[in-house]
Amino acid sequence: MDDNKQLSRRKFLGYLGTSTAYLAVSSMGLGSFGKRANASEASRSLFDFSTIKVSDSFNPTRDTAVASDDLVLSSGFKYEVIAAYGDTINTKGDTFGDNNSYTVFFPQDGSHVEGLLWVGHESTNELFLEDGNQQRHLTSAQQRSLLYNQGASILKVFRNEKGLWKMDTKSEYARRITGLDAVELTGPVRGTKAVHHATRVQGTLANRGGGTTLWGTVLTCENQFESTCRSTGLDPIHYGWVVEADPYDANATLRKHTALGRFNHGNVTMGLSTDGKVIVYMGEDAEDACVYKFISSNKFDPARGKANSELLNDGKLYAANKATGQWVELTIEAVIQSIKNPRYTIPSILNQTRESLVEIFKEQADVFVYAREAAIIVGATLSDRPATVTINPQDHTLYIAYTNNGRRGNLHGQIIRFFEKNNNLGATEFSYEIFAVGGPQSGFSSPGSLAFDTKGNIWVATNIASSHLNSGAWAEFKNNGLYVIPASGSTKETRQFASAPFDAEFDGVSFTPDEQTLFVTVKHPGETTEERVKLTSTWPHRFGDNIPRSALVAISGSAF
Repeated sequence: MDDNKQLSRRKFLGYLGTSTAYLAVSSMGLGSFGKRANASEASRSLFDFSTIKVSDSFNPTRDTAVASDDLVLSSGFKYEVIAAYGDTINTKGDTFGDNNSYTVFFPQDGSHVEGLLWVGHESTNELFLEDGNQQRHLTSAQQRSLLYNQGASILKVFRNEKGLWKMDTKSEYARRITGLDAVELTGPVRGTKAVHHATRVQGTLANRGGGTTLWGTVLTCENQFESTCRSTGLDPIHYGWVVEADPYDANATLRKHTALGRFNHGNVTMGLSTDGKVIVYMGEDAEDACVYKFISSNKFDPARGKANSELLNDGKLYAANKATGQWVELTIEAVIQSIKNPRYTIPSILNQTRESLVEIFKEQADVFVYAREAAIIVGATLSDRPATVTINPQDHTLYIAYTNNGRRGNLHGQIIRFFEKNNNLGATEFSYEIFAVGGPQSGFSSPGSLAFDTKGNIWVATNIASSHLNSGAWAEFKNNGLYVIPASGSTKETRQFASAPFDAEFDGVSFTPDEQTLFVTVKHPGETTEERVKLTSTWPHRFGDNIPRSALVAISGSAF
C-alpha cells in the first residue's frame, strides 16, 4: 500500500485484523515492522499533512467506527508502551502511578531522542490497588497506595539504536511526586484561617492537566480531589490548587500557588502580556464551570531564571463573563457587595444561603479558597465543562475545550476560541467564537484535551464518559479517539488518528522537538469493571497480567 495515499475509514478498519497483533508486539518492545526510512524521510515532520495523510475526512457511520480493546492507529504508525501502572521507574523501586494524564518532554541538550518526561497521575482505581479493594473502607496500606499512585512520575527516556523508546531506570532524575510528599503553600492564602492556618500540606493528588512555565518548571493541576480526600481523611481545603515542580531538581520545594485559586483545575497554560506580565489561563473541569485568568503584579525577567516563580505569589485573579466580554476580577469587596445586596438572588447552583455565604467570605484569602463560588457570585459565565485551555502559539488566541454537559443537553461539547482585545493576553476584555462543535457533523464527541503541533494543527483527545461509550447518542463514535483538525480550521477535514481501548481515553498529547515521536497517555482502561474476575478491558495485554493498566505510549512511523 502507498502510505502517501489517503486512507479511508473503511480501509482503516480493514487493516485492524493485522495491526492488532502488530501493535501488541510493538507495545511489548519486541521490535518493529517495516524497513528503516532514508535520511530525507527521517528528517521530515512525522505529522505533516502535506507528506503523510493520517486518514480521509471523518464521516463516521456505524459500520466503520472503531471499537477494539487495543490502541488502534492509522496505517503506517506504531506504538510502544514506555511505562504502565506499577512499572518500576528507578533504582529506588518507585513505580509508575495510575491513570496518567498530562505529559511534557524536556529534551536533554537539545536532543530529539533523549530527555525527561513529566507524566501526571489523575486518580487511582481502588479496585486495582495492589492488594485489591474488596472492602467498604480502605485499609491504611490501601490509603497509602491510593495517595502514592497519584501525583506525577518523572521519567528519563531515550530512543535506542533499534528505534525503541525506553526508560533509563538508573537515571538520577527518575522519581515520583505523590500524595505523600510535603508541599508548601505560597501566596495570599498561606497560613490564613481559610486553610486552617496551614503553611505546608501533605502531597499533591488528582493531577490531571498541566503546563510549563516560562522558566522551565511544570505546573500540575489538582482536579477531582474530593473522592480521594474522603477515602483518606485529608482536608479538602488543601487540594484543588496549581502546584509547581522542578523536574530537574528533586530537592526543589513543591509549591501550591494559592493566588491561582482553588477549584477543579482542568489544566493551565502560561503566556506574557504586552507589558511583560505573566498570564496564566485555567479551565475548570466541572459540568457548570468557569474559565479563569491570573495576571501577575510584576513583570517577567528572563535573567532571574527560576526565581520568577515568585511572580505567581502576587497578582489578580479573574473569571470570564462571556455575556459582557469582560474578565471580572475576583475581589472580596465585589463578593460581599453582591451577597449583602438584598436585590441579589443567590444562584441555586451554589446550594448556599445568603447567611452561609456571609460566613464564608470574610477576607481576600477566602476568595482564593472558594474561587468557584466567588466567580459565580460576581457574574462569571457558567459553561459546559471548560476542561482544557491552550494558547495557539502562532496567533496567541485562546482555545478552550468545553467537553460536554448532560444536564444542559450539551452531549458532544465544543471548542471555543477567545480573542483578547488588541491581541494582548493581559487585556480585561475579549470576544469569542465557536470554533468547532462536537457531534456527527464534525466526527468527534466530547473534546477533553487539546494540543497544537508546529504546523498549527489541533490535536483533540475526546473524553466520552466510559458509561456512555458505544451506546445511545454516543454509539456511532465507538471508543474514545485522538483526532486532528487541520490548521485551516475546517472541521470537515477532521481526521481520526487513533482509537483508545475499551473504557479508556487519551490525554497528555506532546511531541519531541522534531515531531518524529508523539507521546500520549492512555488512562482508565477497564474503568467500568465491577469485579476483578470480570474485566471489561485487559489492555495493554501483557502476558500473565490480571488487570488493565493505564500507560504512557510513544507513537512513531513504522519506519523507526
